Amino acid sequence: MTNPRRGGSRTAPTAVAFAITLALLIATLAFAACREDGESGRPSVTPAVVGTGPTATVRFPLPAGTTPATVVRAIDGDTIEVRVEGIEYTVRYIGIDTPETVDPRRPVGCFGEEASAYNKQLVEGLIVGLEKDVSETDQYGRLLRYVWLNQDTMVNVVLVRDGYAQSSAYPPDVRYQELFDQMEAEARTVGRGLWGPVCAESPTPVPEAGTPAAGLCEYSSTEDPLIKGNISSDGENIYHVPGGEFYDATVIDETAGERWFCTETEALAAGWRASLR
Repeated sequence: MTNPRRGGSRTAPTAVAFAITLALLIATLAFAACREDGESGRPSVTPAVVGTGPTATVRFPLPAGTTPATVVRAIDGDTIEVRVEGIEYTVRYIGIDTPETVDPRRPVGCFGEEASAYNKQLVEGLIVGLEKDVSETDQYGRLLRYVWLNQDTMVNVVLVRDGYAQSSAYPPDVRYQELFDQMEAEARTVGRGLWGPVCAESPTPVPEAGTPAAGLCEYSSTEDPLIKGNISSDGENIYHVPGGEFYDATVIDETAGERWFCTETEALAAGWRASLR
């Protein structure tokens, strides 16, 4: 007589074995995906379209070689606060300047508030990629970076292209300066943003292309001079700019007649020559 329980006792282990095998396969694939993310150095983020207008194209992945960072807030048009591995940093965009809005010593520049709002719309709350050029930080300890929304979109470029910022070169960090100059020329030609009628009718002067805003020093974008006027052991007046070979090692002794300069034009007019390196 056939035992009706015998068939059931064979089927149950088979089904259980299959379920276990399937679960192990899923777990293996999940582990491989996590491992790949970890080895790439990027956080595991689901690609998504965020916002409208210019941010509608924000998608991951970020460019290779960039450091992922979460934007905590936009301080103004060209400065943000980010979080990287739990540590917060202030980041200053390289190669561009937006009109002033937060310096208590200076009036709000024409289109400055609009630039701040646009920057906030572009990046706040998102994960962006930070790209270094030559310098690590500026004199205020802010990271100097190009900021990428995805593999094809750099925030620095977008702000200049859309008329919210001007191209402003601060050697040695000039990797994309020609592109910034092209974007500014395009914005000026069509009268976009701060190059439009709003600022043309404003008493705030519009800066010349590719130069720091009027009244600001070269290399700092503020009223703080960074160019070092040094007197050599031979008695020669030589000035050094940030990024120069001897800049960091040069110490200014104002009691000996050495001095700081706001612009290279000022240094040359005072009788100093540029360092050869």
